[in-house]
Amino acid sequence: QVQLVESGGGLVQPGGSLRISCVASGGTFEHYAMAWFRQAPGKKREVVGCISKGDSSTLYADSVKGRFKIFRDNAKSTVYLQMDSPKPDDTAVYFCAADSMGRCYRTAYYYTERYEWWGQGTTVTVSA
Repeated sequence: QVQLVESGGGLVQPGGSLRISCVASGGTFEHYAMAWFRQAPGKKREVVGCISKGDSSTLYADSVKGRFKIFRDNAKSTVYLQMDSPKPDDTAVYFCAADSMGRCYRTAYYYTERYEWWGQGTTVTVSA
């Protein structure tokens, strides 16, 4: 029902900045919580952060807190991940995901099973 398409990945230098996007179609975007996950080679998929519907409150993994920020534009059915001061360990395929429950919960937002729809991912490489 819902299609998610990420874009904006590429090569960024440590200490630089990059913004990646996820555009949703086929659903009611403003009703969903939206999350970013990432998966590095040889590692399990892990949450980056989540943004709720309504008040757009956010939750972030400790590994990116203070460096990355999630925001959304409901008029464009788009969620963004702003990556500031990226590090080589941030290199991964980044995925967006949607949750029809609409709210991010501190004890549940990091479970991949919570999200009903996923994008195909965009690759971010952090290297000098």
